[in-house]
Amino acid sequence: MPVRFTGAVLLMALAFGATALAQSAKQTLPPGALSPENLKKSRPAAPFDLTGTWQHELRGGPSWKFVPEKFELTPEAQKHYDAGRAATAEGKVYRDDIGQCWPPGLPLIMTRVHPFVLMQYPTAIYMIAGFENSIRIIYLDGRAHSDPDIVVPSFNGESIGHWEGGTLVVDTKYFPGHHHWLDQGGASIPASDALHIVERMKLIENGETIEIEYTMTDAKSWKGDWKMTKRFNRKHDVDIDEVECTPDINENLPGTTSSSLIR
Repeated sequence: MPVRFTGAVLLMALAFGATALAQSAKQTLPPGALSPENLKKSRPAAPFDLTGTWQHELRGGPSWKFVPEKFELTPEAQKHYDAGRAATAEGKVYRDDIGQCWPPGLPLIMTRVHPFVLMQYPTAIYMIAGFENSIRIIYLDGRAHSDPDIVVPSFNGESIGHWEGGTLVVDTKYFPGHHHWLDQGGASIPASDALHIVERMKLIENGETIEIEYTMTDAKSWKGDWKMTKRFNRKHDVDIDEVECTPDINENLPGTTSSSLIR
């Protein structure tokens, strides 16, 4: 005969299941980056501390670009690239997702004209950008990348860092694969969910400049490795503010009206 549960028994069963699930998660998940037990673990001292306010160094021209002078795109990415160039020739904007409040994502978030703040702990570096207050976390506590079957993709990806001598090496993957671009305007090269970025960070010029060497691959958008170096200067008299991106405000910005967009 069928088994029937009273309301009280059903609630107890649900509570027991939730407790068991929580205990299982506690056993399998690593401690939080800022948990006391993680922060207290013995670790070698970091070669340098990036805590501070930083801004991308402008060297003239489109120095924010993450596209090399010569490249070969996949057929699908080439369609977007050609459409972007055609739109620019007509004085239009192609896929202005950032202008419509989609996050710029890594790597573009690193080269906005707005400064960003880095807060370094023994277990992680937290970055808050002055552009849309985008947050990026670089884990330094020895954890591995998440299981691809359970990870939640994000526009800044999942960044895992480790030290190699005086260099911080950061490996980032797990991007969403939509509304995410490697360039803007006339280039319009999409970043897919296969995007993989490795950064090698050094602190130079007496601690006043971060130099980052980028190596990027994306088998769904281009062929081979893309490599470039960017610099970021320390700002001693600059803070970042709360910044919200709202469609009704951006609708009034040049180049982001619905009539000028090709979607």
